[in-house]
Amino acid sequence: MMALSPALIDDASAFKSEGVPQQKIAPETNHIVCGGILCIDVVDDSVREVQEKTVKIEGLDVFYLEAGSKDAPTVLLLHGFPTSSHMFRNLVPALADEFHVIAPDYIGYGRSSMPTVDEFDYTFDHQKQIIEKFTEKLGLEEFTLYMMDYGGPIGFRLFTDNPEKVQGFIIQNANAYDEGLEEFWDDWKVWWADKTPENEAKLHYLVAPETTKWQYTNGMRNPDAVDPSNWITDQAGLDRPGNVAIQLAMAYDYGTNIPLYPQWQESFREYQPPTLIVWGANDYIFPESGAHQYERDLENVEKHILDTGHFVLEEDLDFVAAEIRDFVNSIQ
Repeated sequence: MMALSPALIDDASAFKSEGVPQQKIAPETNHIVCGGILCIDVVDDSVREVQEKTVKIEGLDVFYLEAGSKDAPTVLLLHGFPTSSHMFRNLVPALADEFHVIAPDYIGYGRSSMPTVDEFDYTFDHQKQIIEKFTEKLGLEEFTLYMMDYGGPIGFRLFTDNPEKVQGFIIQNANAYDEGLEEFWDDWKVWWADKTPENEAKLHYLVAPETTKWQYTNGMRNPDAVDPSNWITDQAGLDRPGNVAIQLAMAYDYGTNIPLYPQWQESFREYQPPTLIVWGANDYIFPESGAHQYERDLENVEKHILDTGHFVLEEDLDFVAAEIRDFVNSIQ
């Protein structure tokens, strides 16, 4: 049940443009000060550390980052593919002075356990069950859901089953509408309809190093400035023995999300969670068309379409953190 080791994280962190792991930068930089997955934030001469923790769920280790007071409103950050809580390494400390911020790694991702496909049912239903048990284990009675990419179908399942716990949505390039699945998804749809080795082979590019880097750089305003620790860390996870099979299992199961769209949309209409949308307009995977559909069903939507790509936080962290602050405070 292999997890992504701290040594691999540290190796990846050495490539960060900001410097070496654990580097502290002057207060005037406001928030980004880390060189590794453990981030330290310096604001008004105070120092906040992000804690690394692990809990047992179904006998498996679920790794997570946690910061901020447990008495503060909770923001639960759900990552996408092919990353982990690492994608939130700067957002967590940026919010921790005011909120209780938690970012778990799914099973098979980051530093959570990685059982084989024969030992664990790698489906979105099962990942949702793990996250649901995770929230119960941590005693999270209410929280705002930040959902990105794969975090969408996990989070929307969680919301549909526990609407009373979800105070609001923060949606960042996560889809819940047919209109949001454009050209990128054509080969996926063929495979979902006809599960042959030939159709599967067309999806093997998903775990290639060049694809991992492309996800972080495509559509960015300044791709050369994107922190390379992102794709180095993610690729280290993908390259573990057995992880390709895990990713293909999750990719195939993504097809189970589409029939659930009407159910999710009905839940949106019934419960009307306040929603903040921060969407990278240049994302080829989840294009801008998917962002606008939420307004069909949700009445209280604040939407920001940003000139960036799939991983919005790499270029627009300041803006997104400020919008989250205003949004979460407004729904308390």
